Amino acid sequence: MKPVKVYLTEWCPFCIRARRLLEQKGVAYEAVDVDGDFATRRWLSEVAGQRTVPQIFIGDEPIGGYSELSALERSGHLDQKLAS
Repeated sequence: MKPVKVYLTEWCPFCIRARRLLEQKGVAYEAVDVDGDFATRRWLSEVAGQRTVPQIFIGDEPIGGYSELSALERSGHLDQKLAS
């Protein structure tokens, strides 16, 4: 399984939902709290093209936030991304 990294803030409702979805699937992930970490948020904006959290990476691929993660799960493609 590819490593999963979630850049988040502890108080963000979409971050909480993303974590819950991954935990319900039994997916191990690294949580990186970016609250007040302006350098990492700037880097995320450059790499992922988004300024919002959560920003979720599967391997080295930025997949977006909770909406994109949830859409991958609903379409059945999340498991494929995690495995390939």
